[in-house]
Amino acid sequence: MPDQQPQTLIEIQNLYKVFGEKPNAAMKRVNEGLSKDELLSQTGHTLGLRDINLSIKRGEIFVIMGLSGSGKSTLIRHFNRLIDPTEGQILIEGTDVMKLSQKELEQFRRHKMSMVFQRFGLMPHYSVIDNVAYGLKVQGISRPERLKKAQKWLDTVGLSGYGNQYPSQLSGGQQQRVGLARALCTDAEILLMDEAFSALDPLIRSEMQDQLIDLQEKLHKTIIFITHDLDEALRLGDRIAILKDGELVQEGTPVDILLHPATDYVEAFVKDVNRARALTVETVMQPPACRITANTIGEALSQMKKMPEEYGYCISDEGYQGIVTQDTLEEAALQDCDQLIDTEHYEEVPEISPDSLIETVIPDTLDHDYPLPVVDNDGDLQGELSRANLVEVLGDNTGNTPPNKPDNSNDPDFDGKKSA
Repeated sequence: MPDQQPQTLIEIQNLYKVFGEKPNAAMKRVNEGLSKDELLSQTGHTLGLRDINLSIKRGEIFVIMGLSGSGKSTLIRHFNRLIDPTEGQILIEGTDVMKLSQKELEQFRRHKMSMVFQRFGLMPHYSVIDNVAYGLKVQGISRPERLKKAQKWLDTVGLSGYGNQYPSQLSGGQQQRVGLARALCTDAEILLMDEAFSALDPLIRSEMQDQLIDLQEKLHKTIIFITHDLDEALRLGDRIAILKDGELVQEGTPVDILLHPATDYVEAFVKDVNRARALTVETVMQPPACRITANTIGEALSQMKKMPEEYGYCISDEGYQGIVTQDTLEEAALQDCDQLIDTEHYEEVPEISPDSLIETVIPDTLDHDYPLPVVDNDGDLQGELSRANLVEVLGDNTGNTPPNKPDNSNDPDFDGKKSA
């Protein structure tokens, strides 16, 4: 039975946001094509978002990124209607959240979505476990039940034994773990994370990214993750949307963004990314040049002579067996064409996993004369990785410089603290 494709959970359609006293009147000028700067100078209104269209699948980590002032934090606050759009629709499982009554909206926020904030958002006068259980308190869950559930999530995020302490007694990384546990405790299907790790030290930030990835493998939440850090976006995102001045300039998988930037702006963004740390073998490998399915030396040699290369990958019903070269086969054929191919005929070339980061396989790729066989967990040959593949993918020919940091002083999305 074929795998079912993930369903679309969230749809953003033709979304606009204009900040100012008369946003609807200013929309006429937006529709005439005024830029963000022109709209501000001519009308005193700020264009937060322009014609955003997104579909987010159930169970994916969808990253929205851009420099400060790009509109990313404005956008995420539309998902739970902390901000209402000037125009456009926000559909969650087909329901337009703009049509929810105040009571329905409250229930939606309590049960459907949870949010993790950049500055933790913990209540200093509540203990750690009461902070985690707060969402359940709002839902009306009894204290014994909510504390039991909160403790489970504290254990999950590695904070066993910290329940009776207070936020001020914890490090920044620990406080953010409390914030994550609180968001998870309500069992909300959708998790909104607005620059959730950006206030943390680099090492703690990396640990939190690891923990989020590990949790997602078990929980399969739908996560909307906001960041200004491309490395973080590439590491976490199943798909990435890049915003600039309130406009969506590219949406795609990390590989799409990295290898096929849609605009000069995106190309400048990805220029300095360490591709070896961001790409896996699967994203850059090539199909095997030559598959040898024969069992005997003579038959294998006959197959190879019809191929463009002078080496081949031996495949049996049990999967990948090893690499043989034309020279080895010809030498063995002089003795006995009908002898079976054996381990003594294989070259000493390591197998690599399609899930391995490029960075981890560079030494082996450079140390061997033949492309490395890419073999999956079932022992099946998926492709080959050569030195030429590495040169093509890791070489930088853009010649661009990173995008300049914009002036955000007049943008409501800019809080004066975020760095690009």
